[in-house]
Amino acid sequence: MKSITVIADDRIGLLSDITYILGKSKINIEGLDVTAIGGKSIIHLIIKDYQKAENALKRNGYKIMDSEVLIIKIDDKPGELSKVTKMVADDKIDIQNVHVIARDNKNAVIGLVVDKTRKAKNILKDYLVDEEL
Repeated sequence: MKSITVIADDRIGLLSDITYILGKSKINIEGLDVTAIGGKSIIHLIIKDYQKAENALKRNGYKIMDSEVLIIKIDDKPGELSKVTKMVADDKIDIQNVHVIARDNKNAVIGLVVDKTRKAKNILKDYLVDEEL
């Protein structure tokens, strides 16, 4: 799955505009993280149809960055995320972004953006989720 990051001047209605564009283009948002800092908004979107989303956002004047997202499923209990992130760190893989996609009382579905995707996939193979969420 891919993550699209939009960095834009922070303003009222920015998220509304971006989600409207994606909704009108029939693009479902699988995960979302929004941060505003220093007058800028950083919006991370996890989507399945990357090309369609990229085209829709660019047509509307947004500049985007993309990255591959590894979707993992862990037990939803203290220490589990630490265990997984330590496995990655021990193999000198940099975690660049983390998205909590879903949680229930049993499991958590997490999206990880890393600098060495192939290596991380191998290390985390027991935690990877089928990308057809």
